[in-house]
Amino acid sequence: MNSGKTIFSQLMDFLPQYEFRKCVARYKGSYKVKRFTCWDQFLCMAFAQLTFRESLRDIQTCLRVTQPKLYHMGFRGKVSRNTLANANLVRDWRVYADFAQTLIAIAKPLYAKEDFGVQLDQTVYALDSTTIDLCLSLFPWAKFRKRKGAVKMHTLLDLRGNIPSVVFVTHGKVHDVKILDQLSVEPGAIYVMDRGYLDFHRLYRMHQSMGFFVIRAKSNSRFRRLYSHSIDKSTGLRSDQTVVLQGFYTKKDYPERLRRIRFYDPETDKTFVFLTNNFSLPAFAITELYRCRWQVELFFKWIKGHLRIKAFYGTSENAVKTQIWIAISVYVLVAIVKKQLKIEASLYTILQVLSVSLFEKIPIYQALTLSGYKEQEVANSNQLKLFQ
Repeated sequence: MNSGKTIFSQLMDFLPQYEFRKCVARYKGSYKVKRFTCWDQFLCMAFAQLTFRESLRDIQTCLRVTQPKLYHMGFRGKVSRNTLANANLVRDWRVYADFAQTLIAIAKPLYAKEDFGVQLDQTVYALDSTTIDLCLSLFPWAKFRKRKGAVKMHTLLDLRGNIPSVVFVTHGKVHDVKILDQLSVEPGAIYVMDRGYLDFHRLYRMHQSMGFFVIRAKSNSRFRRLYSHSIDKSTGLRSDQTVVLQGFYTKKDYPERLRRIRFYDPETDKTFVFLTNNFSLPAFAITELYRCRWQVELFFKWIKGHLRIKAFYGTSENAVKTQIWIAISVYVLVAIVKKQLKIEASLYTILQVLSVSLFEKIPIYQALTLSGYKEQEVANSNQLKLFQ
């Protein structure tokens, strides 16, 4: 007798299935599909992410062992290694990319008031990329070097809650700065970037779109100082200047004024030079914003260490992108559950608890808060009483 829902089923209840069906219809994901639907594929891949499965055969074995529970967990099609491999190969990865964006739109308002270390009203994003190494002989489409393949995950991270707002998955040869061409700039938002994104023509387009940027300057950049502003050297600041670019082409790419801030960090004994088009924030706040950029590096480290995006279940480009986008969906889903259930535990703790309790039939809140729970005995009314 089934009493209660499994934790996996309760977790999937947080997903907007109506929006998922819209994504499937948008890219004709149900074309010629009879049994194993896109939703079944998503559930299998989400299960693999949550329980750290290593291969398609591993997924099949674990799910077939619990066959009587699969229907109550939301599965309607039969789980088979070949069927799942074919689904990852042929079903459009954009179904899961769009669904991940839907989850991101749900998560962002939940973390809109989160503190990330700097008191600002504007939205602050950190833009960076991480490289996932691949074997070129198995992934010939993932061009990177002569004898090495790779894909890049370019991520625009909202520093309030560390929610990835935009993710682009490309092969390894795509330079980081080219992602600025695909970025839709949010007016008034602040974009914090490393010097790999320093391209004055693209930064000027961001400036014209009413976006602010904070970026490190390169050592060979040439400027002409117009004004110097007063600073407090006890904070590590060394200069705060209004400058213009020198050089025929660079000045043509960015004809407006820039703000150049020089900062000395005693912990690393290094001097950093920052460029920004924001003249209203204090100079020390600009340096603190760049320090917060490290959160995107921690995000990459977390998602590589705790989700399956370094080893893939398929070798095609579609299979790799499908797995990455479902991994991002699982990350955002856990973040949504954490906020909606008001759980104090970290995302790491929540993921670890889920990995060993997906088949348990206890309330998900009690499982994630590690509170005691006693399962109530349900009387079976069909059992006859032999003794009075």
